[in-house]
Amino acid sequence: MKRRVLLQTLVAGSLAGVLAACGDKDSGSSSADSKDAIIQIGSVYEPQNLDNTAGGGQGVTEALNGNVYEGLFVLTDAGAVEPLLAKDQKVSDDGLTYTFTLQPNVKFHSGKALTSADVKFSIEKVTGDDSKAARKSYFAGAIKEITTPDDSTVVVTLKQRSISFVYNLSYIWVLNSAATDFATAADGTGPYQLGDWKRGSTLAVNRFDGYWGTAAKNAGAVFHYFTDATALNNALLTNAVDVVTSEQSPDALAQFSGNSSYTVNNGKSTTKLLLAFNDKVAPFDKVEVRQAVSQAIDDAKLLNSIWGDYGTLIGSMVPPSDPWYEDLTSVNAYNVENAKALLTKAGFPNGFTFTLDTPSYDPHPTAATFIKSELAKVGITVNINTITADEWYTKVYQKHDFAATLQEHVNDRDVVWYADPTFYWGYDNKQVTSLIDQAEQAKTTDEQATLLKQANKIIATEAASDWLYLYPQIVVASSKLSGYPVNGLNAQFFAYGITKA
Repeated sequence: MKRRVLLQTLVAGSLAGVLAACGDKDSGSSSADSKDAIIQIGSVYEPQNLDNTAGGGQGVTEALNGNVYEGLFVLTDAGAVEPLLAKDQKVSDDGLTYTFTLQPNVKFHSGKALTSADVKFSIEKVTGDDSKAARKSYFAGAIKEITTPDDSTVVVTLKQRSISFVYNLSYIWVLNSAATDFATAADGTGPYQLGDWKRGSTLAVNRFDGYWGTAAKNAGAVFHYFTDATALNNALLTNAVDVVTSEQSPDALAQFSGNSSYTVNNGKSTTKLLLAFNDKVAPFDKVEVRQAVSQAIDDAKLLNSIWGDYGTLIGSMVPPSDPWYEDLTSVNAYNVENAKALLTKAGFPNGFTFTLDTPSYDPHPTAATFIKSELAKVGITVNINTITADEWYTKVYQKHDFAATLQEHVNDRDVVWYADPTFYWGYDNKQVTSLIDQAEQAKTTDEQATLLKQANKIIATEAASDWLYLYPQIVVASSKLSGYPVNGLNAQFFAYGITKA
């Protein structure tokens, strides 16, 4: 089963506008037929479990975020942060105290009323001892105190100013503090409640008639899970599903793009394919080695071999949709002869051998084979070790037991994780950490962007990782459908606005 590294469960943005047909929660009206429709959604990302702080993977975010669970704020498909369960917020003059007033008359699907205690519980669950969320370190390090003066008020006091605090809160689901099972059950405040989850097959969400906000424009949605792209595309061709959340086979697009029965949407992706080095382990603890490996790989050829004319070369961890993007594709660009010179300078004139831990799902095995062939040209021998998604999570992410690995990182604004030397790739540059810390305490977004551009330039120059390419975000849908998200921002897929003619 595929599982991308989520920055909601691993790491923490502005995107370009979405298609006019793809509306938000409050726009438009639906016909009676559409209101009764069940939207059939095709995906390759089945949840590992339903707890987004326990390694649930991309699938749990895709199905439940915004649909079943909600946060104080929501990150829209267009990249804007908007209030959701937070009716109002006030920030102290020093930027350290945030006071949130909750929306009134909100109830969980179980019937329990939403209170400030649930918000406090939800934030603390992210920072708890058992949490596997990468935001655990951010919130634990940023929050000084959470108080609940009454049932509708939450007061969060920070240790230091955080310009991204509200943005980061959009990733925290508000949970029922009285619930005990988050792995196989879900009790949220969203427009849908969890229906049947048939592992290995489908997960259903049903419209919640007691929803506090604007009702879902359809009766529900069923996420159908597939293990290969061909089966997924066949399901769309035979009308077994109405929409595919993320097209995995560019070669198959011709059968849809030339067919008036379907709409092919090329959205704005934030998903990067990384060759991630363990920067604490020899030989990748040497900058010249990382630079050499990066320069020895023809990223453009790799991208074309997998995605054809789709996708983007990026040159760093920052996608074009981030406010601090700069084109750094010329940094450590493809140059075989210079790669050989860098290896000699680093003390490896004859190359070296390393093991590449490779997730077993596409496109990682294909990319690993390509990288092995490219690096052989400069004398580097690559031993490919194919592992499952669960093995990757334990071996690489938790134990840091690897030399180099391949992985997808989904979220926007995630360059900040290079400031954390305890993160799985172990990059440790004091200047970068200082710049990113200063950016977080900035008083303006312009100041934040300037500092993060400086940090990102250092990270790219030192080849902290090799950012192979940025995925395209291709959503293919029946032409009868409208109101679906097209950008797949941070893996979420809001189903509540979808209508079917």
